[in-house]
Amino acid sequence: MKLVCGDRQLDLSTPQVMGILNATPDSFSDGGQFASLDAALTHARAMVSDGASIIDVGGESTRPGATPVSLQEELDRVIPVIEKIRSELNVCISVDSSSPEVFLQAKIAGAHMLNDVRALQRDGALEAAKATGLPVCLMHMQGSPETMQDNPNYHQIIDDVYDFLSGRIQACLDVGITKDNLLVDPGFGFGKTLDDNYRLLAKLDRFHALNLPLLIGLSRKSMIAGVLGNPAANERLAGSLAGAVISAMAGAHIIRVHDVKETADAMKVVAATLQQK
Repeated sequence: MKLVCGDRQLDLSTPQVMGILNATPDSFSDGGQFASLDAALTHARAMVSDGASIIDVGGESTRPGATPVSLQEELDRVIPVIEKIRSELNVCISVDSSSPEVFLQAKIAGAHMLNDVRALQRDGALEAAKATGLPVCLMHMQGSPETMQDNPNYHQIIDDVYDFLSGRIQACLDVGITKDNLLVDPGFGFGKTLDDNYRLLAKLDRFHALNLPLLIGLSRKSMIAGVLGNPAANERLAGSLAGAVISAMAGAHIIRVHDVKETADAMKVVAATLQQK
């Protein structure tokens, strides 16, 4: 399986590592560390050196309780970073956004793919995503970042998430986005209880029936902390690696993480194992 991202191709026959680059002051794990252009570029360089094949640039925190930022503020945070990475590094660039105008400006700046936690549900998002011609990842979220963890509730978590993603895929097809330009993400931590998250992790193979690449992001999240006894976000490496390996062994194609080197090493072991199946 390959994913065509503009002038680049990602070979998804082995799990790829997506490095997280939060150009925000308030992200749950590394808020403020990479908000300056120089710091962001230095971190991007390090992640590429450590084995990231994709850098996911975000300018709006979507942690539980986060509030939206203005469009101009988001553009000011992400566009210079995308331009700088594109000019200096040989890597696929993803933009982590839900804003149609950010999609369009990110494409001009050199982004290769879109990663939308709201699955193109904002007004104009479907049309803007189509206009870019870029691959887009559709993620499941119940509610919004401001309220998603207040009281998440499902009839049946696996079926509900599957049906939502299936519906968003159809919405994309209806506006002319081709299926080979789509990925899906079940949205760990986005409007889910601890049990919900681990049910999803245990049943990831269900989502292969969508016949799309599967992107997984559980790095350092509260589902890791809840099992380990609530260590600080930067002390969740072992649990995050366990989740990454479980996901990859279940067929996930892209693993979105903070700790790139350790995850890239783990994915080499996974790939060597999967080759023997």
